Amino acid sequence: MSPEALNSLFSIGIGFALAGALASGYQALAQRPAGFGLLQEGVAPRAFAAVPFLVFAAPFIIMRNTLRGAKIERRRVEFVMMATVLAGFWSLMSGTFFVMTLRAAGVLA
Repeated sequence: MSPEALNSLFSIGIGFALAGALASGYQALAQRPAGFGLLQEGVAPRAFAAVPFLVFAAPFIIMRNTLRGAKIERRRVEFVMMATVLAGFWSLMSGTFFVMTLRAAGVLA
């Protein structure tokens, strides 16, 4: 496996782990699951504060909603696959940003 592929795989894993940790932490504090409805709270500081949170928690939220929809609403396999690819790409991007931030801070070599 090439170093670039291994780095991408690591970034996807870090992105999903970060998304899961953020969404689970939010659920533990707010006693309700995180969702994209946080943006619909009007023009308030809470809605603006939700944007950075949702940028990093979105892969977990997308996959949670997709898997629940596949079970409850009997969504088609094509839709589930498309949402999985979207969540994976989003996770790759957020994981890459997080790893680059850790490298810039000197935490990772």
